[in-house]
Amino acid sequence: MAGTVHSQDKPVKVVDGYKVDSETMKGFRAWRAAACDRCHGANQEGLVGPSLINSLKTLSKDDFIKTVRDGRLEKGMQSFGNSPAVMQNINQLYMYLKGRSDGTITRAKVEELPQ
Repeated sequence: MAGTVHSQDKPVKVVDGYKVDSETMKGFRAWRAAACDRCHGANQEGLVGPSLINSLKTLSKDDFIKTVRDGRLEKGMQSFGNSPAVMQNINQLYMYLKGRSDGTITRAKVEELPQ
C-alpha cells in the first residue's frame, strides 16, 4: 500500500507505511541525530515534551520551523538553530513528522525506498 503526504514543498512517497523516499529519510535521520525522542518519545507520541503526532495536526510549517530553530525554553524545548544536522534538513524533518501525524507513515522507524 502506498501513500503520499503533501507538504508545502513536494509530495513524500511512502510505501507500506514505513518505506520512504530519500528526502523523508533525511528527516528521520535529523530526528535521530538530534535525539528528539528523549522528550517527544520514540514514536513521537509524547514523553516529557508533547505528542508531535497531535501537534503537527494543527501546527503550521512556519511555526514548526520557528519552534525547532528558536526553541521554547520556558517549556523546556531547546533551540536547534545551531545544529547543522537539524537545520539543513528542517523541511525533510517536517515532512517526516507530518507523515507520522497524518498517518501516512505508520511507524516511527522508517526505511529508505530503493532508488
